[in-house]
Amino acid sequence: MKVEMQLGSEKLSIETGKVAKQADGAVWVQYGGTVVLVAVVADKRESNLDFFPLTVDYREKSYAAGRIPGVYGRREPRPGGNELLTARLIDHCIRPLFPKDFQVEVQVMCTVLASDQIHPADVPALIGTSAALSISDIPFNGPVGAVTIGRLDGEFCVNPTYEELEKGELEFFVSGTTDAVMSVEGGAHEVPEDEVIDAIVAAHQEIKEITKLQEGLIALCGKPTRDYKMKEIDEGLRSRIQNLATGRIRESIGMDQKQDREGYLEQVQADILLEILDDVEVEEDGPEVRKDAISILDDIEKEEMRQSILNQGKRVDGRGVTDVRDISGEVAVLPRVHGSALFTRGQTQALCVTTLGTKGDEDVNRSLIGEVRKYFFLHYNFPPYSTGEVKRIMGPGRREIGHGALAEKAIQPVIPDRDEFRYTIRAVSEILESNASSSMASVCGVTLSLLDAGVPIKKPVAGVGVGLIKEGDREVILTDMLGTEDFLGDMDFKVAGTQDGITAVQMDIKIDGVTPDLMRRAIHQAKEARLVVLDKMNAIIAQPRAEISPYAPRIYEIHISPSKIKDLIGPRGKTVQAIQEETGVTIDIEDDGRVELSSFNAEAASKAEEMILAITAIPEVGKEYPGKVTRITSFGAFIEIIPGQDGLLHISQMGDGYVRQVEDVMNIGDEVAVRVIEIDDQGRVDLTLASNPATGDLTSSERGGRPRDNRSGRGQRDSRNSRQNRGSDSRDRRPPRIPKGRF
Repeated sequence: MKVEMQLGSEKLSIETGKVAKQADGAVWVQYGGTVVLVAVVADKRESNLDFFPLTVDYREKSYAAGRIPGVYGRREPRPGGNELLTARLIDHCIRPLFPKDFQVEVQVMCTVLASDQIHPADVPALIGTSAALSISDIPFNGPVGAVTIGRLDGEFCVNPTYEELEKGELEFFVSGTTDAVMSVEGGAHEVPEDEVIDAIVAAHQEIKEITKLQEGLIALCGKPTRDYKMKEIDEGLRSRIQNLATGRIRESIGMDQKQDREGYLEQVQADILLEILDDVEVEEDGPEVRKDAISILDDIEKEEMRQSILNQGKRVDGRGVTDVRDISGEVAVLPRVHGSALFTRGQTQALCVTTLGTKGDEDVNRSLIGEVRKYFFLHYNFPPYSTGEVKRIMGPGRREIGHGALAEKAIQPVIPDRDEFRYTIRAVSEILESNASSSMASVCGVTLSLLDAGVPIKKPVAGVGVGLIKEGDREVILTDMLGTEDFLGDMDFKVAGTQDGITAVQMDIKIDGVTPDLMRRAIHQAKEARLVVLDKMNAIIAQPRAEISPYAPRIYEIHISPSKIKDLIGPRGKTVQAIQEETGVTIDIEDDGRVELSSFNAEAASKAEEMILAITAIPEVGKEYPGKVTRITSFGAFIEIIPGQDGLLHISQMGDGYVRQVEDVMNIGDEVAVRVIEIDDQGRVDLTLASNPATGDLTSSERGGRPRDNRSGRGQRDSRNSRQNRGSDSRDRRPPRIPKGRF
């Protein structure tokens, strides 16, 4: 079965029943020449977990773009950054649409089977995920659709191509149901708030059509939803715990320190569990009662926090709904690094460091469209001590990669062009404390560290998170959320930008969707907070430092002829490597002939520049060169005037008078000063002795033609000129001399 529709510039088709038929749901999605297979399976066993174990996996196969993996074993490596980010996007969209009491393990696998390298595969993957879940028997409150919305020349564009994305003013990945928006993520070039909302609304119109398409597929082949065991908690136990805990939990509201509040609530939980478990008659019932009691306590905490905000406007830490936490910061906190800053907002703190490097330090990402090189990139680290926890130390996970990508997207629009600032820029955010919005703290801290490093960013960028508490028709938007408010609330809307517009947004929700009007109010409330944060940042450092750190490398640029690149590189790179080893200078060569030198030592850079120019120099008419005789012929000598470049010193240019033979004047290995008198259209160089007066120079045309030499690829010599210089014609030639001992 197959359904189709026009979406943007291409046809979208969803087909099922052809492949992967043992999965609970599987669809084959094609958009243009891009094909994604999505298969979903839910465990058949009952689960005793107290959370929903959803796993979303997105993989791009190299064969999809007609490539063989360039890694050991020639198999696809572990998922790259783009794959992890796409999987995270899909997870954020679909997770809120599963029933809250459904706790069976669900696995979603999206595989890109073909790529036309024109259209990204993230949108087909999300649509395929929704379709596969919707036609399966897995409980899912879908369908859901998604598009990428861009803007070119002031006009919105649905699902822009890779090329259009490079030229566009904004790029938002938007997902939603028929009735509301579920998630938003993307970047923009300082776009005003209302225009961001207009883009999201335009995307939602397309999403409605996508959900209609899936509803048609569900009508054709959808399965009845499976039964699952719903968690039941003894109402008597619930009532007893409410009586014991409600008053004490209310007392925690208003504590402005996270540790104090968490410590207090932990003690409340311990006291109540002790009292409840003392009354458990059957010992084996203890673990189940304990689990139910903890779940009830969590529900009470959530309800009390939400009612305090909705009824009194009083937040967990005592702030008003629009108040921003206290902000502090400083720069140059670390010696020797190129730029550093410490940014603190409430109990969220980021230590940010900027490092300047060379072109060879660029970040290289491999994807279906080939290698993508970035001269600005940002890494985010979240150690467990930042939340006072003990956890296993592993590599960066989806959360770290996602937060780093969001902060990078927020700052990218203000990074200077490579031609303006020749450095590769790496920013790192080390989260030292976390109580929500650490990605937005990273935006602020990295901006300060860039200014401290002397990077001429166009404008400072700040970020703020806003949240939502919604009960029926009652809604409260919260500025600068806490971790508890994020966990117990209904929306996390992160907004970053300059004083003039938005550069990045990310919105995740835990309810069935939000309306455009609600998003419009939230994004304007975020702007007010962002301007407050920018004022605080400007008080710390307002302009980039006039000079970069003395510990940063100095970059120099020279230009050579592209035809000389091979000479500079040398066989197997030996020439350029030798220069780097001798001088300690890092050399990067570009195809257009630009050569970038980076060094901490100006003298070393100058020496490397001299060596490069000597190798790549092009002879100039009228310029004198110290040369070395490399070969002698009957009509002249070939002199190497620069490495790899020789010229012909004709016998007629070797003196004022008659020269019988070249060996009478010079021999191989002799050093001689010469001057260039002509360069022909094939790049061949004619020389004269530097001691000859300029008026005595004869070009090859004045001598009646340039001598040639077959052995050097120069052709036969001019016999007339040769005879004139020998003082006789061909009839007066002496017989050839016979070497002694030959007969």
